[in-house]
Amino acid sequence: MNATDTATRTPATTSVDREAALRNALATTPRPPRQSAVGSILTFGWRGMLKVKHVPEQLIDVTITPVLFTTVYSGVALNTDMTKGVVDRFRSLPVWRPAPLVGSVVGDSVRYVVAGTVVVVVGLILGFRPDGGVGGVVAAMALVVVFSFGLSWVFTTMGLLMRSPNAVLNTGFMVLFPLTFLSNTFVEPDTLPSALETFVDVNPISFLVSASRGLMAGSADGGDIAVVLGVAALLTAVFAPLTAHLYRTRG
Repeated sequence: MNATDTATRTPATTSVDREAALRNALATTPRPPRQSAVGSILTFGWRGMLKVKHVPEQLIDVTITPVLFTTVYSGVALNTDMTKGVVDRFRSLPVWRPAPLVGSVVGDSVRYVVAGTVVVVVGLILGFRPDGGVGGVVAAMALVVVFSFGLSWVFTTMGLLMRSPNAVLNTGFMVLFPLTFLSNTFVEPDTLPSALETFVDVNPISFLVSASRGLMAGSADGGDIAVVLGVAALLTAVFAPLTAHLYRTRG
């Protein structure tokens, strides 16, 4: 073997040695433990909070809009991750597959609490004094957050079906505005035309408003609370699995 052969073969040999060393190091290093489903969900929930840290303008929507309008942004955020390819990166991670999806919705619940707190504080500044005390206010906020959590699954489904964040946002508001304004939130139902009054009486938002007002006033109607919890459970039962299916199958 001459010097030329040695010079030619040395780089190849070195490359093989390096690859073997790398394989040996990877083979002898213990694999890190797989994160639990709950841990993965909390991690992706915290990711949603970090978005606010880096883009504080996201707090604008939770401080100047009602909680129910804020639920639309669950779908917008998911659609943004999907269209930018972030979801493809999540799918490559060794975590429970729905964790990024569930974690995002759980993280958004913190936004609902912020929005509800802002509404209560403004009410107190304007002179509202809840007869139900702190417990009634906390219970009312918890009920609103639970309902919003169920409603957010509708918009995550929408976020996976539509092609752009703007489409999700516009469609979401088209759904929410009639439900919100054709309820007992702003006017007494008996002052409306009979057809509208009928719709208001069966509108889930009307039950939510009545239950929340009752809890803060210390005179909650158990029937209203049951309807709100039932609707929230139904929305979650229908749209959470649908969202998970779309999340798995959409490329």
